[in-house]
Amino acid sequence: MSPSTVLVLSSDEVRSLLPMRDCVEVMSGALTALTRGEATLPVRSLMWLPDRSGLLGMMPAYLGIPRIVGIKVITVIPGNHGTPYDSHQGAVLLFEGEHGRLLAIVEASSLTAIRTAAVSAAATRALASPGAGDLAILGSGVQAVTHLEAMRAVLQVRRVRVWSRNEASARAFARRESRGGLAIEPVGSAREAAEGADVICTVTSSPDPVLSGEWISPGAHVNAVGACVPTQRELDTTAVAKARVFVDDGASALQEAGDLLIPMREGATGASHIVGTIGAVILGMVEGRLRSSDVTLFKSLGVGVEDLAAAHHVYRGAVAAGRGAQVEWGGQRHAAD
Repeated sequence: MSPSTVLVLSSDEVRSLLPMRDCVEVMSGALTALTRGEATLPVRSLMWLPDRSGLLGMMPAYLGIPRIVGIKVITVIPGNHGTPYDSHQGAVLLFEGEHGRLLAIVEASSLTAIRTAAVSAAATRALASPGAGDLAILGSGVQAVTHLEAMRAVLQVRRVRVWSRNEASARAFARRESRGGLAIEPVGSAREAAEGADVICTVTSSPDPVLSGEWISPGAHVNAVGACVPTQRELDTTAVAKARVFVDDGASALQEAGDLLIPMREGATGASHIVGTIGAVILGMVEGRLRSSDVTLFKSLGVGVEDLAAAHHVYRGAVAAGRGAQVEWGGQRHAAD
């Protein structure tokens, strides 16, 4: 590729070049790099639309190994659920760190769907009880699909129950995703899905709790994924208070994670209730589970270093395979005649 050429990578190329099992390892590497101080991660900037129907998120990051820098710019429109449009749409701009050259523009909807679930899988692998395999999924959209794939990548899944506020959507999800001898069970309530589950993934767009701590069995692990602003949460205060809580990034969680901030504002927990990051657990710096009966909670926000690492993995694969569209872009200084 010419130094002035940018590689544009579509959703099809992202899905082809970022298989879930590979992405779990890439995300584990990104989270441990962040813990080791090998990455820079400013808290993302969010700009709400005037009518609060959605937002524009800007997520910059830097990785030292390899030396790359970039930003994901993405719209989040919850009202897109049930329409032909993804709720998350945008692009990752990937730059090399030596000269600041733009390497690639990577489609972000597919990348976000895959890497978010892969981070949950990395957390589940680090925190879930040995032998966990009874899975509950609360939600039936894009993240439900990728989280099912991600959980199957790290668990021997024996049973899956799915619940959605839209019963027809849950039934359609169950029909579509049942395969390989595993029949997914659509259920009529979140409680029915969660009770007795070893692993619970909340992947809804609900601004209010859909999971009660009273329904979570001893020893269960929860991935709380859907809520990403300080005023919204999927878990009630009891669920958070009873759990050992882990995050992808502490600074981001203390500014954005409504699942954690609302119980803090209520006085039920404090910042010290966050045990540590998933990167620290993977590196052995922090204990995940102390007892088999512990409830563990990973509060996922999604941070820019995850997007950067995933985009770089896709970029490297595309270059090796000759994939993507090359666009002349510029960026070179031209000497005067």
